[in-house]
Amino acid sequence: MEKTKRPLGVELLTRGYISENDIDNVLTYQKKHPELQFGEILYILQLCSANKLLEVLSDKTGYPSILITKTTLKIAPTKFFSIDYIKKNKVLPFEINKEKGIVKVAFANIDDEKIEDEIIKILAKSDLILEKYITLGVLIDESINVQQIDRNMIIPIDGDVSKTVDKIIKTSMEKRASDIHFEPFSDGIRVRIRIDGELIVLGVIEKMYMSQVIGRIKSISNMYQEKQESQDGRIASYPDYNIRVSSQKNIYGDKIVLRLLKKNATISEISDLGYPDDDEFLHRYFGRVNGITIITAPTGEGKTTTLYSIISKLNNPNINITTIEDPVEIRIEGLNQIEVNDNITFFDSLRTVLRQDPEIILVGEIRDSETAQMAISAAHTGHYVLTTLHAISAAEAITRLRKLGLSDYDISGAVNTIVSQRLVRRFCTCAEPRPFSLEEKKIIKRVEEKYNVKFDIEGKTTYSLVGCDKCNGVGYYERIAIYELIEFTDTIRDMLNRDASVGDIKKQILVEGFKPIQVDAIEKIIKGITSFSEVEKKINLNM
Repeated sequence: MEKTKRPLGVELLTRGYISENDIDNVLTYQKKHPELQFGEILYILQLCSANKLLEVLSDKTGYPSILITKTTLKIAPTKFFSIDYIKKNKVLPFEINKEKGIVKVAFANIDDEKIEDEIIKILAKSDLILEKYITLGVLIDESINVQQIDRNMIIPIDGDVSKTVDKIIKTSMEKRASDIHFEPFSDGIRVRIRIDGELIVLGVIEKMYMSQVIGRIKSISNMYQEKQESQDGRIASYPDYNIRVSSQKNIYGDKIVLRLLKKNATISEISDLGYPDDDEFLHRYFGRVNGITIITAPTGEGKTTTLYSIISKLNNPNINITTIEDPVEIRIEGLNQIEVNDNITFFDSLRTVLRQDPEIILVGEIRDSETAQMAISAAHTGHYVLTTLHAISAAEAITRLRKLGLSDYDISGAVNTIVSQRLVRRFCTCAEPRPFSLEEKKIIKRVEEKYNVKFDIEGKTTYSLVGCDKCNGVGYYERIAIYELIEFTDTIRDMLNRDASVGDIKKQILVEGFKPIQVDAIEKIIKGITSFSEVEKKINLNM
């Protein structure tokens, strides 16, 4: 088949499938959604049918196209690849011809030779060969979403909504879920649970029961049934859990999210979170008698869990430790724990706590300049303060503190340690070892060259996902932190006092032996703890 060389938009315009105004609309949309391709946006905005788009894509690439539907999807995609692999690489096996030993696979990017080579090797293990087709990435995404719903049975009500809601909550607890999402759509309620940071479809409740299910959850959460605005509530009927409930109106009804907080949850050892199991390390970075330790990360990346692990290590009857939290997620024997609310802020609580003769203070989060300044004052007067801050890296936390109005003198004089972390899923024990691919070795080499480090991968393997009952078929079980850490040495303090830029500070900490988060991530990959795909969800390894 002869390929057409004109850009997709020009070819569609020439054939009369779209207008120049359509192209302008796509380019405007693409500025806000740069991850989407031109053709995908045309489909999303309903400016061009999938059939016409695929016709032109087939002519452009020389490969046959496939419109992914329930009819054309004749095998379970996960027969060959994990859901994560399909979503990341936008490839979808959709049919197998056993007589010819051929697997038909749809590609959103037909020219990705690296992915093609990987798939050829995967199929070769089963004595199968690849037959390539072109499709749209959004069609692959839609298909996977449908598959995730279809593979779970409709959640039966059996005439008793109360028992069904109770069963969903208890099942979620058994599966180690942190959250339950009840999401109303035009044809029913999708129920998803978050396990190890990832949302998994638990099932679908039919539309006829929507109002009863939402009403039941509101009832046990002490919410108003008919209130239109968003609401917050709590469920206290499960003895081992505090359950916080949030409702938010969407176009189909109330979306409700339950946050499951174990009352007597075991506090992880800091070594279990991915930090060194080394008393010297702990004492050096987290065992100071005064100053501030800051844990930085985006929301949901385990900042509070790390704080709890540190404070648990420091807890003993001879030290007065007070925590200020929103909310108090785990109750710890021996600590004075304070919960902030709409009427009592972090700043108000911290100001009062300083009159209570504390030695160590945990401030759940620095959200404003008043709290930041109060924390600095506490450190200057001999207290040890542990807190969190929203920042994308350890070095950028300095910029964030500056924007909160702190002077470089205050920062240099009070801050001891800044940690930045991300949570990645661990391989489950069902994972199977495999050699590192050529592309993975290239990534390791780039990190070595950029940060002047050397990794030993001789004889080491990574793993392929399998899935079992323990990990709910996902291939990962629990999470671990990848991290970077800045220690405020005398040199760094002097640079801050001289108004040094964050860029100059980054250069200096590298000279002093700073290990970037990319290096820690590669080390954990080589140890067989996590995967490249998990790490690349959180940080950039392709510098």
